[in-house]
Amino acid sequence: MTDFYRSDDRSAMDSIFDAQKIAFGPVIFQAAKVLRDTGILELLHKKGEVGLDYHAIADELNIPIYGVRVLCDAGLSIGVLYLKGDNYCLTKTGHFIVSDNMTNVNMDFVHDVCYKGMFRLDEAIRNEKPAGLLEFGKWDTIYQGLSQLPDKVKESWFGFDHFYSDKAFTEMIPVLFVEDPTNILDVGGNTGKFSIECASFSESVNITILDHPGQLEMARKNIEKHGFQDRIDTYAIDLLDHSQPYPKHFDIIWMSQFLDCFGPDDIVELLLKAREALSENGAIFILDTYWDRQRFETSSFCLNMTSLYFTTMANGNSRMYHSDDMISFVKKAGLEITDQKDGIGLGHTYIKCKK
Repeated sequence: MTDFYRSDDRSAMDSIFDAQKIAFGPVIFQAAKVLRDTGILELLHKKGEVGLDYHAIADELNIPIYGVRVLCDAGLSIGVLYLKGDNYCLTKTGHFIVSDNMTNVNMDFVHDVCYKGMFRLDEAIRNEKPAGLLEFGKWDTIYQGLSQLPDKVKESWFGFDHFYSDKAFTEMIPVLFVEDPTNILDVGGNTGKFSIECASFSESVNITILDHPGQLEMARKNIEKHGFQDRIDTYAIDLLDHSQPYPKHFDIIWMSQFLDCFGPDDIVELLLKAREALSENGAIFILDTYWDRQRFETSSFCLNMTSLYFTTMANGNSRMYHSDDMISFVKKAGLEITDQKDGIGLGHTYIKCKK
């Protein structure tokens, strides 16, 4: 697990360099992204340790020499390139930007979904409202407008969401079906991806997806595409209207990457309604990522930065929680934790609860 209770033993020179990286953070980000998007990093990846000089890069990619030089010299300082004589070569960090899926999913998500809105982080912190969401529309939360976002923004949002959930889904479905469920309530089911996987896994299970109307419209298209409309139903609800109950008598209630989309009081209310919707021996499975339960510091870093997306863009009052917080919400809702396990997928934890 990541150790955040360590002393600050970095030298003054290292620390002031880190401070300048933060000061120029937005410039560093854009330089790295443009180096990627222009094809410079990919070209140097192909050239290996030989590299290319700026004239050759400009000729190969039809980019002005001036632009190549300022980008590549910036690449030297931000650690994605190094010099071999007059030739620029790719560092290990540069290789990750070219070829690592997680890096590219995160970069696209930050650029397309978060970047412009982050200018309003201060306003969001002070008012507990997603002030940056005004970049896209006048909704209270991003979930209300998800289906109406510009196509590139929507693509990056779902790319981010699915990248982190897909591997966890594959690992969790056999765990769920040990319970031999006949019906499952998929709360916050988005595009229906998990429900479709469940229907593919078992021919006898029926699933209901509960979500905002806009998301359900997307889910229904996917359900019909896979031919599961006879076993996957949808149930429209405003998840922040706690006077609206869930449908009842489910063997399993599935909440994946869902509760972290809400503030503490809302989480307790959502769990109370889930408790009422369970069959007598049913179970709630919560699958989420907690920054204190990560094996690697990189994962904790990504989660704590993602919290600021929730602050500025999503709803203004949720975050990637500490696991102790979620456990306290579960207990406040009158639920008993019967099982939990870390290390699912890319850093998820599942918590199984019963009445």
